Amino acid sequence: MKEPMFYRVIRRPLGAAFKAIFKPTIVGKRYIPESGRIILAGNHTNYLDCILVGCATKRCVHFLAKDELMKGPLKIIFKGLGIIPVNRRTKDKAAFESAIATLNDEKLIGIFPEGTINRTDDIIMPFKFGAVKMSRDAKTDIVPFVITGKYKAFERSVKIRFFEPIKPNDNLEEANNNLMKIVSEELEKENIKK
Repeated sequence: MKEPMFYRVIRRPLGAAFKAIFKPTIVGKRYIPESGRIILAGNHTNYLDCILVGCATKRCVHFLAKDELMKGPLKIIFKGLGIIPVNRRTKDKAAFESAIATLNDEKLIGIFPEGTINRTDDIIMPFKFGAVKMSRDAKTDIVPFVITGKYKAFERSVKIRFFEPIKPNDNLEEANNNLMKIVSEELEKENIKK
């Protein structure tokens, strides 16, 4: 499966513009392999998070995203970005199978296990099991990431940190708790620094 043409065309200019405007700090991108299957999973703070994650790698990140993006005039753009639409109103078996097929094709999946942008006062929302289930079923490592700070134009105020890959685990509850712990502990550390 070839990477989407639109993604390949837009990745470099969009990434350069994003970096010039938001000046993100990117830590630990060495943990993202240059090839082969991998899942990137972390917290969700803003609509711009997808671009921030994409700036950390030259690879196409196939994000799981709400299926509403695949309706209306913008459908062709989001399809061209290689997203995998998810019906969040039900357990979307088709989306899960599509993600597994993407991983089996040695591609990279991006997922926000909270399921939506965290607009609560909680440091993190409970993680859904999709990331760890994909990891187990496709025998794929997960590279956790944590996004902190705010997107402020021309200020170095947003940061993403990637962590060492974690291995697939047959115990989904344990795996999900471990993933959540990595993310929440880093968020707590960053909050203490403020």
